[in-house]
Amino acid sequence: MPAGVSWPRYLTFAAAAFASMITGSQIVHLHYRPLVDLHKYIYKELENFPEDIQEKIKNELREEGILK
Repeated sequence: MPAGVSWPRYLTFAAAAFASMITGSQIVHLHYRPLVDLHKYIYKELENFPEDIQEKIKNELREEGILK
């Protein structure tokens, strides 16, 4: 094992690190709510494309369930 650490201690550390990472990312996601206004950013970026391309992309995103 790395640095002479036993398997049980290594696995305990790995499990604790994984649980901490998952919990932290969930807390950040619930606090900052990053996907709530995603459609606003998509529409803003689509304004840079020609009309026909905008409609094609919008239709594809609606089919995939990303846009409402």
